Amino acid sequence: MKQHLLFFLLCNLPLAAAESTVELDPARTTINFTLGDVLHTVHGTFKLKRGSITFDSFTGKASGEIVVDVASGNSGGGTRDKRMHKEILESARYPEAVFTADRVTGELASRGTSELDVHGMFQIHGASHEMTLHFRADVNGGEVAASTGFMIPYVQWGMKNPSNFLLRVSDKVEMNIQAVGRMH
Repeated sequence: MKQHLLFFLLCNLPLAAAESTVELDPARTTINFTLGDVLHTVHGTFKLKRGSITFDSFTGKASGEIVVDVASGNSGGGTRDKRMHKEILESARYPEAVFTADRVTGELASRGTSELDVHGMFQIHGASHEMTLHFRADVNGGEVAASTGFMIPYVQWGMKNPSNFLLRVSDKVEMNIQAVGRMH
């Protein structure tokens, strides 16, 4: 009888909180892109609109989203940027790119360095694409500094390649995110 009572009590104890939420700070987050071409490499930036990811390292469930302001894209070339927004990104029609998290592998340490894989859907240019982002995160006193890098096969995903007979650019763009936020 004592064993049954002990089993019942253990099964009904609340589990330790494994859920964490990271709220990103748009002012302290940088989103950089690199697009290679034959003559030179184009570098540019986008701005974060908002971002918050909640995940439970015990169950692997995740939710929340990272929202990028596509219309903020800037490579430092006025004519190039106008063409990028009008013909490639169509940012007036698709002003945001959104990563929506659904599961996580790994655990965010309460202090120090962690590595996490966050799986979800990345919506850009009117279509959703399955993606896993590998994050390296450093936690210090409730502040989280996280970074990730990934490739976007933009031509494969339905966007126009700006190449012409004089200009040859890659059909993939490299993205790098350095984000800072608070853990709750």
